[in-house]
Amino acid sequence: MSESNKQLVTQYLTTVWNNGETDEADRFLAEDLVQHNPNLPDGRKPVVEFVAGFKTQVPEGRFTIRRIAADHDLVFVHSHFTAQDGDRGMAVVDVFRIADGLIAEHWDVKENVPETTASGHPIV
Repeated sequence: MSESNKQLVTQYLTTVWNNGETDEADRFLAEDLVQHNPNLPDGRKPVVEFVAGFKTQVPEGRFTIRRIAADHDLVFVHSHFTAQDGDRGMAVVDVFRIADGLIAEHWDVKENVPETTASGHPIV
């Protein structure tokens, strides 16, 4: 189950977010998605509307998954979001809860990628 959940999330990020194919969102998102992002209300429709508008403004925006892990019904994704080539971008951690083969709940945190870090290690 964990592998299929990771595949679902990977396909969701690629299809809906990176490719902007919002008409495919019902393959990935529960209609009554519980949203913990402070800028989005619950439901599939607000995500679809947000992504459609976002892709209009940032057509080259994309998530590159760096790490993905699953534990039962939860999938954790550490990714690098860039708005365009050459952009330092943002480190993003998304947590998805899967129920009945769909993303049923979502949390996320993000941080701008700094030019340097005190440790010398990258954040993504």
